[in-house]
Amino acid sequence: MTKTLEDYCAEKANLIVFDGECVLCSGFFRFMLTHDRHHRFSFATAQSALGQRLYTQLNLPTGDFQTNLVFVDGQVYENLDAFAAAMRALPGGWQILSWCRFLPGFIKTPLYRLIASNRYWFFGRSKVCLMPDTAIRARFATDGF
Repeated sequence: MTKTLEDYCAEKANLIVFDGECVLCSGFFRFMLTHDRHHRFSFATAQSALGQRLYTQLNLPTGDFQTNLVFVDGQVYENLDAFAAAMRALPGGWQILSWCRFLPGFIKTPLYRLIASNRYWFFGRSKVCLMPDTAIRARFATDGF
């Protein structure tokens, strides 16, 4: 079954959609994979069939992924709010990193856009495709890789 944005929201799903080519975004994925010890989140690359569907349904560009999407309990977050929502959902002291959600929009939006639009220049672009082992692949949503 092909899931839609409405399905993920109705299921109160926890999902992270990230740019699989961006070194920064893939680093965020690896960080979440390591620290999400309770396996609360599933994952999808923005380039996957699922990622493309969700970006399209949110009227986001499907060729230049300048935002990660984070679903927490079925609520979708974008930009810096996505990072904050993911940090709030982690166990332990990681919630402290969600402080950025309190920044006013006139600060966090330009800051996020500056980093997102220059992420390949600042952090690089992966020249090889992520090839996860079986355990990591099991954490990906259907159509998410």
